[in-house]
Amino acid sequence: MGYDEVLTHLGDFGRYQKIIYFLICLTSITCAFHKLAGVFLLAKPDFRCVLPFENSSHVQYDDLPTDIWHLVYPKDLLGVKYETCSYYDINYTPEYLNGSQPYTANGTTPCSHYVYDKTKYLNSAVTEWDMVCSRNFLRATSDALFMLGVLVGSIVFGQLSDKYGRKPIFFASLVIQVVFGVLAGVAPEYLTYTTSRFIIGATTSGVFLVAYVIAMEMVGPSMRLFAGIFVMMFFSVGFMLTAAFVYFVHDWRCLQIALTLPGLIFMCYYWIIPESARWLLSKNRKEAAIANIKKAARFNKLEISDDMLNQLLDDNANEQKKPEPADDADVPSQPSVWDLLRYPNLRKKTLLIFFDWFVNSGTYYGLSWNTNNLGSNALLNFVISGAVEIPAYLFLLFTLNRWGRRTILCGCMLVAGVGLLITIAIPANMNWMLITCAMIGKLAITASYGTIYIFSAEQFPTVVRNVGLGAASMVARIGGILAPFFNMLGDIWKPLPLIIFGAMAFVGGLLSLLLPETHNKPTLETIADGEEFGKATKAQQYMLEEGKEMKNFEKAETLPLNTIATITKPSNSEAKTKGDATQQNKY
Repeated sequence: MGYDEVLTHLGDFGRYQKIIYFLICLTSITCAFHKLAGVFLLAKPDFRCVLPFENSSHVQYDDLPTDIWHLVYPKDLLGVKYETCSYYDINYTPEYLNGSQPYTANGTTPCSHYVYDKTKYLNSAVTEWDMVCSRNFLRATSDALFMLGVLVGSIVFGQLSDKYGRKPIFFASLVIQVVFGVLAGVAPEYLTYTTSRFIIGATTSGVFLVAYVIAMEMVGPSMRLFAGIFVMMFFSVGFMLTAAFVYFVHDWRCLQIALTLPGLIFMCYYWIIPESARWLLSKNRKEAAIANIKKAARFNKLEISDDMLNQLLDDNANEQKKPEPADDADVPSQPSVWDLLRYPNLRKKTLLIFFDWFVNSGTYYGLSWNTNNLGSNALLNFVISGAVEIPAYLFLLFTLNRWGRRTILCGCMLVAGVGLLITIAIPANMNWMLITCAMIGKLAITASYGTIYIFSAEQFPTVVRNVGLGAASMVARIGGILAPFFNMLGDIWKPLPLIIFGAMAFVGGLLSLLLPETHNKPTLETIADGEEFGKATKAQQYMLEEGKEMKNFEKAETLPLNTIATITKPSNSEAKTKGDATQQNKY
């Protein structure tokens, strides 16, 4: 009897698991706070130069009437907006300001001081440290470094949780997150703030991903898909709740601290959340694992006999025992990402998957962080951007195990691409339509992002599945790191970031058609399986052309590896094994 069978006996999702799962899901809300906080912490309101005749300590944004801006500020390259990073080099006399024609012969002078519009935002890190004009890149760099922290954290905290246990790393991450969350709120300058945000980004992996693993290792195989998607919904709830904090807290430093302090509530989890029994068994800590299993059984009002537990321990002990190689020549090499790139068919599929991860991550975070640039009510845009994720996840719940993975992935990416590309033709006075198209793109890319996890797990063979998913996740973080810089292009033309994201999503959707469908296919085990899967063999072509089915397998050894597996429907037991492996590797 394996551990999954014990979970089934406990009830795949018994009362004990439901309570622990719900408590863990709450931690994803605070992680959403930190991942989305940059939208408001680094909000860039409208601004203009403080002119030579204005007092920089008392000047207000509206002190200069807009009907004379053409006498002061040059137009941008598109001739649409005023370039408020510089002003005409001239003596601003009352006579000149009462005129109608700008004097441009002397050129322009760059700004030395700025004044900001406080009607939307009281202040932000951008207004405090003047991260505009030539320093505009600092804003995008801060968000990019936050995502770099997420990447580093997923590697560091993931390895630490495997070595030292899920529970201690979860609480260590939580403490670090709270400490540096407060430090970011009191940071005296940009470097301290950005460094603190980098560490916070790393701890979101330690808190969210490690807690996520605890939850998945407590849930039975039949419920892992639902549990995995519902925890994402809690992240979306945290997305929307961020707007509630912003509505009531207008100072950016107070906002950063307010979004951090809820993490203190989870400190009490130390006496509630158990260590993963699966991890305890992997470390041969049998007594602690038995105690956790019996506690869950008592809470669920179920009985687990000692014989059953002894059988569990024997089975797990046998699985962990591996014969030692006779000499160094027999030691198998560790799987690496190069194994995925060594063979042509596997390399093609791997590169396509990597590109899909890059596009999905970059587009998802790019759209999430771009709500300020869409115009109208920025706070409402932000709430809608989070709300559209809920129907996206519900869509996956009802379709992911019914329709093909490739169908959902390609369809959603194409819908996102078309929705975002349409913005190129939307007139400037129809901003509501621009926002609508952006939200359609956000809904579709959220569903696509949720699909790419399971689709990738099924594409990679078992021997390199963790390596493949890890590499894909790293490529995804690169997309998230670049997203803030794409959003900077909105300063040139509002729809430009949406068009870039849309083009990438559309191309990714089309290229995904080259990937083979994995729904209801056997689990790929070896590199050879992965190389043959999706490759059109002569036997397959013959059967398709002649309309024949292969009934006689007496000479199956003459066919390429995995040909039979790919052209026959898997048995129920094979399908169950595949589903379990997929969910375990997904999370």
